[in-house]
Amino acid sequence: MGAPNLCPVRAVAPDDPALPGEARDSEPGDIVRDQDTDPDDEELHLASRTPLLPEAAGDGVPRRRRSDERAGTLILIGGAASPAGPALGRFLDLTDAREGGRIVGFTTASRDPVSSAHAWRHDLSVAGARNIEIPIVDRRARAQSREIAAMVRDARGVFLGGGDQVHLIATLSGTRVGDAIREAHAAGTVVCGTSAGAAALTETTLANGEVNEQGELVEMYIGPGLGLLGFRTMIDTHFAERRRLHRLFVAIAGYPEVMGLGIDEDTALVVNGHLGEVVGRGGVTFVDGRGVRYDNADQVKRFGAKLTLSYLRVGIVGEGHVLNLREREIEVLVEARKTKDECPVVKGETAY
Repeated sequence: MGAPNLCPVRAVAPDDPALPGEARDSEPGDIVRDQDTDPDDEELHLASRTPLLPEAAGDGVPRRRRSDERAGTLILIGGAASPAGPALGRFLDLTDAREGGRIVGFTTASRDPVSSAHAWRHDLSVAGARNIEIPIVDRRARAQSREIAAMVRDARGVFLGGGDQVHLIATLSGTRVGDAIREAHAAGTVVCGTSAGAAALTETTLANGEVNEQGELVEMYIGPGLGLLGFRTMIDTHFAERRRLHRLFVAIAGYPEVMGLGIDEDTALVVNGHLGEVVGRGGVTFVDGRGVRYDNADQVKRFGAKLTLSYLRVGIVGEGHVLNLREREIEVLVEARKTKDECPVVKGETAY
C-alpha cells in the first residue's frame, strides 16, 4: 500500500477568516495563490554544526553533477530582487509567466513562510505573473505531499525564496517535493532561487561565518546542498552589499577545489548548461582557489589566525557577460583561446 498523502491542500485567500494577520500558523497544505513584508528574510538561525560535504571523489571534493546538457535554466539571484528588475524579469520571460505559465514557489527557508508567501505572490504579480501557487511547506512531513510534487512537475517555473538555506535543504532533501524539483529541472523546468534559495541550489552550501547581532562570530557552515548546479560551485548572496568577499575567501581557502560565486543583490546568474549570463544591476564575483600556493586555512579554523592566501584567482563578471563554469573563465576569453589554438589549413578546390 502506498504512503498516505501527508499534506491535503487548502487554498488561502488574503481575506481568509482563518488568517488573523499574515503571520498566523499555517494549516497543513495551505497554498498562497496569485501584504507586504520583506521577501528576502536572510537572517540565519543555525546551531554550529560539523561541516559535511556531499558524496565526494577521492580528493574529498564534491563531484560535479553528471550532466547539465538537458537540464532547464537555473536563475540564481543574489537577493533583494526588484519586481521591475531584469533579474526577476528573466525568470518570468523564460516561464511565460505573463501569459499564464504556471509558477510554483516555496518560502520554506523563511522564518515566517506564510507572510513571505503573500509577499512573493504580491511581487511576482506586480512583475506580471498570472498563475502563482505557493504551498506552505515548512516541515519535512509536508514535503512528502504527492499533490505538491505533482504541482512542481506540472509547473513552467519553480521559485525558492530567501531565509535559511540550511533549513531549506534539510526540509526538502530526500522528499517527494525535493525529488520533484530535481526531476522537473532535469526535464527542462526553469528553477529560480533568490538569496538562500539560490545558495541552496549548489552541491555545496555556505552559511554563517559572520558576526551576529550580539557581536559574536558564528561558526561557518559548509555542507551539502540541493545539487541542481554542479561544477563544484558554492554561492554567496547579497555579496557586495554585505561585504562578503572575505567570507568567501575563507570558505575557498578551506575547500580550494570549489569555485565561489558571489552574487550581488537584484542580480542574477542565468545558467544554461555550463554557461552563466549575468543579468541585473550588480555583478558576480568568482573565486577560484585551485592555483593557491599558500594558505593558512587550518590555523584560521583551529586557532582564529588571520587568513593568509597567495595566488588566489578572483574575477568580476558584469551584466551582459557570460561566465564559463566549466573553464572558470569569462566566455569571451575561452572563445578567444579556441580561435588562437586553431591551425589554419590551405585547401585545394576539391578538398573538403
